[in-house]
Amino acid sequence: MQPRPTIIQIFSTFLQFEGDRFSHWATESRLRRSIQNCLQQTSKNITENFWVIYWYKSWEVTATKFLAQQHLTAYLQEACYWSSQKTTANLLSTQYKLSDCFQIAIAQVNKVIQGFNPNYSSSLKSYASIVFGNAIREYCRQVGEVDICTDWGLLRKTSQRRFHDALKNAGFSSDRINAYILAWQCFKTLYIPQPGNCRQLAPPDEQIWQAIAQIYNTHSHDKVNPQTLENWLLSAATSVRKYLYPRIDSLNISLGEDYGELLDYLPQTEPASLMDAIIATEEAQTRAGVQMQINQLLGDTITQLEPQLQKILQLYYGQQQNQDVIAKQLEIKQYTVSRRLTKAKTILLRTVANWSRNTLHISINTDLLTSMSPVIEEWLQNYYSLSTKGVE
Repeated sequence: MQPRPTIIQIFSTFLQFEGDRFSHWATESRLRRSIQNCLQQTSKNITENFWVIYWYKSWEVTATKFLAQQHLTAYLQEACYWSSQKTTANLLSTQYKLSDCFQIAIAQVNKVIQGFNPNYSSSLKSYASIVFGNAIREYCRQVGEVDICTDWGLLRKTSQRRFHDALKNAGFSSDRINAYILAWQCFKTLYIPQPGNCRQLAPPDEQIWQAIAQIYNTHSHDKVNPQTLENWLLSAATSVRKYLYPRIDSLNISLGEDYGELLDYLPQTEPASLMDAIIATEEAQTRAGVQMQINQLLGDTITQLEPQLQKILQLYYGQQQNQDVIAKQLEIKQYTVSRRLTKAKTILLRTVANWSRNTLHISINTDLLTSMSPVIEEWLQNYYSLSTKGVE
């Protein structure tokens, strides 16, 4: 892939595919003008990381949120590409090409920005790579599950929360959603498949549909016949399938011949002031100091772990071995390796949480711990990657 050498290109261009390979970088004119205006107000020697933090801070402001997200989306193009390539290569089987997985992952940019914490994570790119990889794996797993289910099997496997959300996402009214949910509950109550035969479940027979209609009409003021209930549930199954398997659209999608593309409607933004640049630089220096302390803290914690746990971490993160290979090498069970990895990450997470509470006076809650988990994963990958390079 051709690198982007300038700040303007890094924050205003988007990766284009030809077939399933990188083709070129396409410049978005409004983003280019935006970053050019900002550069005119600041020193030309300001680093890439400075602008990452600047746009991250801008994203937190409602007036500049959308524009900032597009700049950060442009910035994360390489991270998304390499994460997509690595993840698809490690999947045993997938129907998706690299370009498909890229679109699946880049759609998670908002999730990346929401979860990113510059005080803990070494870089936005590293954090994004973790989120992108997880998103692709989960999407492929979820779609694989959907693809092998019949409509009736899918309806039986779907939770009520997901069923409701799918109907709401499809645009049904509250009254229609309530009617569909009641029909679905009657279906699940009366149509019970044989064990192990849920995914390829056949449609109910006429006798079961009559029973479903009877129980539905008992609980509803509006009387319906079996055929109507069957049509409702088929429509609901289509909505659930679309909800679990959404179409991935590009930001360059055409809005019509006379309207251009979605990116043409980016809002304008005020250029960065010199004072903003000075403040951001000071904040970056403070964050760098905090990250150094956290790196030292976690490194010391690693050295205090029991030898077998250190060995498992080295094999898993340093040598990129999977859990089955590690289990055979250490002559233990695979689930033991999994539990030991979880234990190590839990210890590191608690260490950082306690340090943050005592040193930075940050209140620790469940949401914060959840957001820090990918950061620990990122730190472990970076730590053992550097250790491996040092050995070489």
